[in-house]
Amino acid sequence: MGKKQPGKKAKHAPRDPAESRSAGAAAGHGAPLAPGVAYEGPEHFPSPDHSPSPDHSPSPDPPAPITPVPGAPGEKLDRRFYESELAQLQLELVKMQYWIKGTGFRMIVVFEGRDAAGKGGTIKRITEPLNPRGCRVVALGTPSDQQKTQWYFQRYVEHFPAAGEIVIFDRSWYNRAGVERVMGFCTEQEVEQFMRACPEFERMLVDSGILLLKYWFSVSDAEQESRFHDRIEDPMRRWKLSPMDLEARDRWEAFSQAKDAMFSHTNIPEAPWFTVEADDKRRARLNTIHHLLSKVPYQDMTPAAIKLPPRKSARAVERPPIGEQFFVPNRYP
Repeated sequence: MGKKQPGKKAKHAPRDPAESRSAGAAAGHGAPLAPGVAYEGPEHFPSPDHSPSPDHSPSPDPPAPITPVPGAPGEKLDRRFYESELAQLQLELVKMQYWIKGTGFRMIVVFEGRDAAGKGGTIKRITEPLNPRGCRVVALGTPSDQQKTQWYFQRYVEHFPAAGEIVIFDRSWYNRAGVERVMGFCTEQEVEQFMRACPEFERMLVDSGILLLKYWFSVSDAEQESRFHDRIEDPMRRWKLSPMDLEARDRWEAFSQAKDAMFSHTNIPEAPWFTVEADDKRRARLNTIHHLLSKVPYQDMTPAAIKLPPRKSARAVERPPIGEQFFVPNRYP
């Protein structure tokens, strides 16, 4: 955070100093990938003899990256380098999913942060190579009248993973400590109750054997403003900018205070917060995926490639006339 981006004229200095702090450093759990270096490669992910600990505590981070990255520190990450690294990391995600399915491991990943901070893009890159039957994204809308009368965590619990599943929350129960609090959708008494209950709720999840990872995507106010303008100008992305986003835009400091209070109550050893510096989307995606992989004690359980046998001969069958079928017109002959 706060690094000068080409053509941006140092507009990335955050108005909220807390936004530039690393929750990983604050909690003593891992460090983000430095702007000028890259991870050392798949060989630094868990080896075949790395089995999960009984309490599923996070595995040690891989060694500090040393491979030089094209370009100067602070510049936008080179696209070709980014795509090459992403391909390697996505291959590791596939290996991780095979292991999760094979061992019955359960995993929840929570994505929170500022509007337009890049959460959705990172989630997309994580889920792209994975089997959707074993990896689900949950992005809940406004609670219904019935849900408003339920235990607050109830509508989220319904989506929790069974054995061998990964569930990714694109925003989560932390709405109560963030947008609901700032926008006045709940009372301060409800917020205080949430702050007391949430740590115990998450300890219960971890005690049950679920790996819970929580990521906060931090973006400077200047970069957020730039991304809002990009969305306005692009008809294909304009849907991403909601009236709520515009309302929240005027409450930057209030959201900063809410985030600080949330961290002070819920940054627990069993489920710490990890802050992702997200002014550069490419770096944010690589850093997050690399970190996520380092926290899962997986080994390569990818099935061996099979050899397709020759097709068995079949008896001739009479097919209906092709003229009886309807075809999509070929607009691109």
